[in-house]
Amino acid sequence: MSSVTTPDPRGDAPGRIMAREMAEQPAVLRRLLDEGAGPVGRVAQEIAARRPRFVLLTARGSSDNAALYAKYLIEIRLGLPCGLASMSTTTAYGARPDLTDVLVVAVSQSGGSPDLVDSTRAAREAGALTLAVTNNPDSALAGVCEHHVDILAGPERALPATKTYTASLLALYLFVEGLRGGDGGPARVLPDLAEQLLARHDEVRALAARYRFAERMVITSRGYGYPTAKEAALKLMETSYIPALSYSGADLLHGPLAMVDNVSPVIAVVTGGKGGEALRPVLDRLRGRGADLVVIGPREHVERASAGFVLPTEGVAEEVQPILEIIPLQLLAHEVTIARGQDPDAPRALAKVTETS
Repeated sequence: MSSVTTPDPRGDAPGRIMAREMAEQPAVLRRLLDEGAGPVGRVAQEIAARRPRFVLLTARGSSDNAALYAKYLIEIRLGLPCGLASMSTTTAYGARPDLTDVLVVAVSQSGGSPDLVDSTRAAREAGALTLAVTNNPDSALAGVCEHHVDILAGPERALPATKTYTASLLALYLFVEGLRGGDGGPARVLPDLAEQLLARHDEVRALAARYRFAERMVITSRGYGYPTAKEAALKLMETSYIPALSYSGADLLHGPLAMVDNVSPVIAVVTGGKGGEALRPVLDRLRGRGADLVVIGPREHVERASAGFVLPTEGVAEEVQPILEIIPLQLLAHEVTIARGQDPDAPRALAKVTETS
């Protein structure tokens, strides 16, 4: 196994904790594939035997973006209708819909947010089959659910979620593949590729210089890449405080494109496959408006942009590419934040466990 050089690994450097946890991602992915795939598959088999007719996903923050990724997987790979729950309908308004034969999947790194725990408990009382996907098997959320999947990421100390995000994506992918009787084989390439991406942090640092004085950013994608765009925007906002707006490429054309001009920084996350093909007209429109366009994706798209970062998409299944796509964007948030004189380990006004009700 080759070593990974991490950005600013010195013991006293800003962002050292986030850097260390980003560097752990290949090992976390390997551990989940080697030790976690079996337990995840068994949970999936037990749930598949119950034949749920609908899936509801519930989460907050980075976990909400992971849940959106699961929504794409469930609808595309399983053909099941799937929705993202609004917890306040239960916790604030007291709604109690009939959830008989509905699978409720609650995604949370800590498993400690009161509204997530309360709404999931209410869903189970309303007849739902419940699954918690967390980094803490002893959490309150795991305790109120019938089933639990441990993402095996280990303790995460930096406030921005990095390794727990990619681990959540992989766990959800393995779970969905387990529901359809698959073995998750396409994910086996991920740890080595993640290691290669992390070793290219100098390329990301060069990109980060473009955004040192940015006043706002737009991040766009389509298909499986859309959750990546949302997560990248969240990382940039919570670490560097740059207002970063994330849009589906289709939604971007329905109005927000008007705010893009020749000084507007835009990052396009291009997934190799159908999502990337669907994004082509959006990229054409952005180039037509003279946008400062950076592409994270396949080489052919990067070469037509102002700048970019080439992702290893050759031979990588489209549905697992988001687990790789986010890594250079995590590095970008880290580097932009440091370039702006801030510490990505400790964003202002944030806590590791956000308690909403």
